Amino acid sequence: MLVVRGTQLETLEQTRIEKLNKLREKGVDPYGAGYDNATPLNEVIENYSEEEEGKKVKCAGRIMTMRPHGKATFLHIKDWTGKLQVYVKMNTVGEEKYEIFRLLDLGDIIGVEGGVLKTRTGEITVFADDITVLSKALLPPPEKWHGLKDVEIRYRQRYIDLSSNDDVMDLFLKRSNIIKSIRDFLDNRKFVEVETPMMQSIPGGAVAKPFITHHNVLDMELFLRIAPELYLKRLLVGGMERVYEINRNFRNEGLSTRHNPEFTMMELYQAYSDYNGMMELTESLISGLAHDLYGTFEVPYGERTIDLSPPWQRSTFSELLSKYASVDLDDEEGLKAKGKELGMDVNGVHKDVIAEHIFGELVEKELWNPTFVIDYPVSICPLTKACDDNPDLAQRFEMYIATMELANSYSELNEPLEQSKRFREQVADDDTEGKIDEDFLKALKYGMPPAGGLGIGIDRLVMILTNSTSIRDVILFPLLRQQS
Repeated sequence: MLVVRGTQLETLEQTRIEKLNKLREKGVDPYGAGYDNATPLNEVIENYSEEEEGKKVKCAGRIMTMRPHGKATFLHIKDWTGKLQVYVKMNTVGEEKYEIFRLLDLGDIIGVEGGVLKTRTGEITVFADDITVLSKALLPPPEKWHGLKDVEIRYRQRYIDLSSNDDVMDLFLKRSNIIKSIRDFLDNRKFVEVETPMMQSIPGGAVAKPFITHHNVLDMELFLRIAPELYLKRLLVGGMERVYEINRNFRNEGLSTRHNPEFTMMELYQAYSDYNGMMELTESLISGLAHDLYGTFEVPYGERTIDLSPPWQRSTFSELLSKYASVDLDDEEGLKAKGKELGMDVNGVHKDVIAEHIFGELVEKELWNPTFVIDYPVSICPLTKACDDNPDLAQRFEMYIATMELANSYSELNEPLEQSKRFREQVADDDTEGKIDEDFLKALKYGMPPAGGLGIGIDRLVMILTNSTSIRDVILFPLLRQQS
C-alpha cells in the first residue's frame, strides 16, 4: 500500500503544482467551468447496445486508474453512480490535446466526449474524441487496490473515504434513501413534516445534559435542543393532528459506538392514537424498510441475523426484569441488592430508577430480535399517561433491536394539572428552578387531544439496516477528539 507522509507528500504536491502551472501555460483552466448535460456513468453502461455501437456520449468523473501505452491510454473514471473505462488516443484527440492529457494524474476530474464501444475483453468503453480538464487534484488519492483503510482517517477525511471506498458511498446513499422512504411512509399516512426550534430557552422533552450557548443581542442563555417534543405537542394543541420532524438533537454526554452528541431523530405525534397505535406504525415502517432493502425480513447484523418479520414480541418491563435479572419490580430491597452488585450507589435513589439501571445492565443485552418493552414505571415517565389498570405503570414502550434501543413511545399525557404536578416533582430535588416550560403547561390548558408519540433514532436504524456496528460509520462527519 502506498503510504504518503510529510516530505514525500509535499514533494508529490509540488510536482502536481508544476503540472498545474504547465496547464495554465497551455491556456487551460485547471478548474474549468460547468460541464452541463453529462450522463451518469452507470447510465452510459446500462444504455449501451450493439445496435448503437459508437453512440456519442458526454460524461464526467474522477480519474481512478491510468494505463499508458505509448500514444494511447486506458483509464477509469468514477462518479457517484459507478466506474467507466475511457480510451484516449493521440491520433483521435490530436497531439495538442494529448499533451494536455499527459499532465493529468490520478484524482483529477475530467469531462469526456466520445463514442461508446465494447473492447475485445468485453468492457464497455468511451473512445474519447475530446477531454476537458475540470479540476486538478494537488494531493494523490489512496492507493487504488487498498483504498483508505485507517478508520480514524476515514472519519476525519470523509471526502477521501467516499471517493475511494465504494461501499462507503453506497452506505450513505442507502441512508438517504432510508430517510426518503420514512418520509414517504409518513406522508402517505397524512402526516405533515414540520420544523421546530433548535435553540430553546428551556431544554425539555427528555432528561439529558444540554449544550449551552448565549444570544448576544437578547443577552439570554439558550440551549441546543435535546428533543423537539414539547414544541411538536404545541402543534397538536393548535390543531395539526399528525406531525413529524426529522432533525438533529444534541446531548452533552458520552461518545461510543452507539452514541454521538449530535444525532438524527424522527419524532412524530398522532392525535387520537396511543402507544398501541405507535407499535403498529413502528412495526410496519421498519419491517417495510428492511423488506424494500433486502427483499426479506431477515437482515444480517455483525455475525448474526435479525428477524424483522411481524408481529414483533411484546413484553412488559417487569416481565423482562424478572426473566433476565431475577428481581421483581416491586421488591425494593431486592432491587437495591442487585443494584449494589452492579456497582450502583443506591442510597436515596428511587427503586424505579434502580430498576431502570438494572434493566440497562442485564436485560438490554438479551434483546436481539425486535422487542417492544411496554409498561414502564410511571415515575420515570413524566410525560406519559398511566395504564388504566395500574396507575403505577405508564403507557410507554421502548423498542429494541440487536440489543439497542431504537424507538421510544408514549400515550401522551394531556392532562395539564397532572403534567404540572409531575414536572414539579421531577425537579423538586434538583437545582432547576425556572426550567419548567410554563408556556407548554399553558398550551395544555387550551386542550391537547389524546395522542400517541414516537421517536426513532435514525442513526441507529441506519446501523441496523446497513449492517454497521459503529454509529460513526453511518454519520458523515462524526464528532472526534481534536487532533493535537
